[in-house]
Amino acid sequence: MRLLVGIGGAIATALLLASVCGVAQAGAALDNWRFDEGSDGLVTASLYATNKLITGGGALSYSPVLTIACRKDGEPRWSEWLHVNDAVSARGTITMSVTADQGKKVSESWAVGTRGRMLVRDGADGVRRLVSANRLLLSWRFGLLSGRGEADFDLAGASEAVGQIAGTCNAELP
Repeated sequence: MRLLVGIGGAIATALLLASVCGVAQAGAALDNWRFDEGSDGLVTASLYATNKLITGGGALSYSPVLTIACRKDGEPRWSEWLHVNDAVSARGTITMSVTADQGKKVSESWAVGTRGRMLVRDGADGVRRLVSANRLLLSWRFGLLSGRGEADFDLAGASEAVGQIAGTCNAELP
């Protein structure tokens, strides 16, 4: 009987440890994400790229930032933003090359935002692809003569991040 109680206790302890480790791993995956909730009902989760881009002058480098946004009471409900320090010289839209998990490269139109330093794509489909992906590679042209930019993101915790902002935003998962 003592043996069964000992085995039962060991199993319970193992299950508890597995549960705690699972929570710790999910928490660790979310450590790279930065969450914000604006007074205007905008809920966001942001992630720095794993690579660096050199600024136009060549003196400084920075990591682009990918932001997933959800609007509590507005349209479009879901959006993706890419923040860059060097402005894109285009106006209106640019063509972004998107690759998730070393898959097929897809071309998408992204809107050029404020002062050319934010690229925006509205819609749940873009956010949906992030939920199941491990990596995201974005590539774009800064301008006719100024070369290409590339941002590589490790999407660990993306599913949890999207779930968290969906809950805060009272929105369905994309």
